[in-house]
Amino acid sequence: MNTYLSRRGFIKKTAMAGTLIGFPTIIPSSALARSGKASPNSKVNVALIGCGDRSGYAANYKSYDKSVVVAVCDPNKSRRLMRKQQFGNCDDYNDFREVLARKDVDAVHIATPDHWHVPISLMAAQAGKDMYTEKPLGISIAHDKKAREIVDKYDRIFQYGAQQRSIEHVRRGIELVLNGHIGEVKETYVWAPRGASGGTLAESPVPEGFDYEMWLGPAPKAPFCNDRCLVQSPRNGIFHIYDYAIGFVAGWGAHPADMLQWWLDNSGLPNMPVSCEAKGVIPTEGLFNTLTHWDAQFIYPNGLKLRFMDDESAGKEKPHPGIGGDHGTLFVGSEGWVRVSRGGWKTSSNELREKARDPGPKTLPVSRDQIQNLVDCVLSREQPVDNLHSAVRSDILCHLIDISARTGRKIAWDPAKETITGDPQAEAMMHRELRPPWTL
Repeated sequence: MNTYLSRRGFIKKTAMAGTLIGFPTIIPSSALARSGKASPNSKVNVALIGCGDRSGYAANYKSYDKSVVVAVCDPNKSRRLMRKQQFGNCDDYNDFREVLARKDVDAVHIATPDHWHVPISLMAAQAGKDMYTEKPLGISIAHDKKAREIVDKYDRIFQYGAQQRSIEHVRRGIELVLNGHIGEVKETYVWAPRGASGGTLAESPVPEGFDYEMWLGPAPKAPFCNDRCLVQSPRNGIFHIYDYAIGFVAGWGAHPADMLQWWLDNSGLPNMPVSCEAKGVIPTEGLFNTLTHWDAQFIYPNGLKLRFMDDESAGKEKPHPGIGGDHGTLFVGSEGWVRVSRGGWKTSSNELREKARDPGPKTLPVSRDQIQNLVDCVLSREQPVDNLHSAVRSDILCHLIDISARTGRKIAWDPAKETITGDPQAEAMMHRELRPPWTL
């Protein structure tokens, strides 16, 4: 709280005023009145918020002539100074609220731990900033829906950081499915790397130059330990501790789930399920307490079936010969199948693969790079390839798996009302409270 008050005092001194939707921050009225137009010099000024290993993709701003990184921000001084050196002549900040108060910042790249994704996205929207927000989206279904509400209200450009929509072979594979080359799709499969167990609870002193209170932010108060937040991927606690995430079911599962959702949103079919039944494994010892393994069955209103698994479970059971590798999205039709993943794609026949050269009239937006696509959309005000509405839908799939596995029950989902029905306990798990003074 002392950190919060001192930051607020600092921001007051810079002649800012106003409080936004319960967040302890001050934003200038000029920022709220921004028209949404990009910088006069036709370059998009970007600020990087979160400088850990998930921020490495932000290097693409430097290689694109329409964007420039003007600021970096992280409560870990060593990490932000590392990124500052990478981007050259830019400012560095400990507190993201100071970044959002800058009138010259057009967009923010949010690469924080998951529990900060939605809170910072909400504040960025209110401050008149467009944004690239890393996957997964929020730590609860309610957070996802709030992000959509506020970003829409302030008419902001939002790019979801799932990246595969900017890979050509992924687009071509899904276009094959959209144009009916595998016939009627009755089954789909999604799988992703399993989670991690372990993590030591041994407390240690907070390192010099690390604002741990700011790092925790809206998450519950907890003693500092290295495994909580300073170990690099994939065993970084930020992915496997329930206070900050729901585990790799979303942290990695967001990628193949997003590819499935890209197809669904353009298929003309119902794009959300009516039920989810999942089983999973949650560690009982150590610091990490998110799903390590999961196996979920979804049913859609038209009878479409989706099976969503971790890679170890998928590899052992191998429910379809098209499944392979540590992640992927598989479409199974009456006349063949297509599998797409980050590393490549595969079809049930060479003849089917050849059809991708000219798949038909149903095409998807072409993006060569997720960051360049964001920058172009900030300038044009067009929707990016991986928009927020689609991100909300795919993220909800991951949350339904987590809730079903934790309750041990089949979950009924109402796609129209976007809520769990008939199970008050499960419905309550759609929400997460934030630690004061942070609120939604």
